[in-house]
Amino acid sequence: MTPPEPLAAPPADALPAARDAELVPFPASPERRLRLALRRLDAALAEQKQAVIEFRLQLAALGTAVQELGDSASTLRDGLGAAAEAAARAQATAREAVANAEALEARCR
Repeated sequence: MTPPEPLAAPPADALPAARDAELVPFPASPERRLRLALRRLDAALAEQKQAVIEFRLQLAALGTAVQELGDSASTLRDGLGAAAEAAARAQATAREAVANAEALEARCR
């Protein structure tokens, strides 16, 4: 008995081109659609949870920045108050020096 001859490949023009292939979606059952929706919802909730965590971190950073700004404003206010007092003392000393100079000038006449 002779072995069977190998099958020959079909001619190239008999095969459909890949570009002509059409994918047919597998029909989705209601259960399958529900599972897909639940997976998407879980993913969205996880993403939202991460966003809320990051938002809270940013709020904490903002609170720290506002506190530091308040501290800086208090320091500035205290410094300006001290400078105003020093300026007032210097002005009083200058007026006193002018008064003394005028008094000395009046004596010298």
